[in-house]
Amino acid sequence: MKTKIEIKTIWGSLLFEYECENNSVKETVINAIKSGADLIDANLSDADLIDANLSDANLSGANLIGANLRRANLIGANLIGANLRRANLIGANLSDANLIGANLIGANLRRAKINENTGYFNISCPEEGSFIAFKKASGKIIKLLITETSKRSSATSLKCRASEAKVLSFENLDGSECQLTEIASNYDYKFIYKIGETVTVENFDDNRWNECSTGIHFFTSKEQAKQYN
Repeated sequence: MKTKIEIKTIWGSLLFEYECENNSVKETVINAIKSGADLIDANLSDADLIDANLSDANLSGANLIGANLRRANLIGANLIGANLRRANLIGANLSDANLIGANLIGANLRRAKINENTGYFNISCPEEGSFIAFKKASGKIIKLLITETSKRSSATSLKCRASEAKVLSFENLDGSECQLTEIASNYDYKFIYKIGETVTVENFDDNRWNECSTGIHFFTSKEQAKQYN
């Protein structure tokens, strides 16, 4: 008996439909990719995609929460902004895939394969040593020295977190000198940055995929810090 399965967006509009004997979501997704269908914002939550060949698929913004992508071929896949929360990616091949902005909280990435072209999988700041960083708070740019002993991480964007940093200077967004000597965090008014002092976050979240969790948030580029809202 033939079965028709539809792939819809997270907003409910139809992206692709496929009918065949013994059809499945996996079979439908594979045929969508083969036919060149655009799967941007596809709703594939909890989909069984074990061993699926999804190479070069455009899954930007797709809902893949809880999807089973064990050993899936995701070489070159566009996963920009995809929600992979709690997805099973054990043994998945993410070589050349673009993960910028992807949500990997709770995803199982054991034995997942990456390469130097897997976009935004590796952390976006130096893994060792001290370095200069920047953050925006109260409409000012704070120049920081991330200490050598500080924990540091990033998820799948250019925003990073650290457990400790020394406050070096403040400046206005136009680059002019700022006369302030202390600035409060935008998210915790009791957390104060004072020039010359080292600030520490005792409850730093070691789970790198929790991008907005506890820590001193920063960028390695002043321009990135300026543009952050």
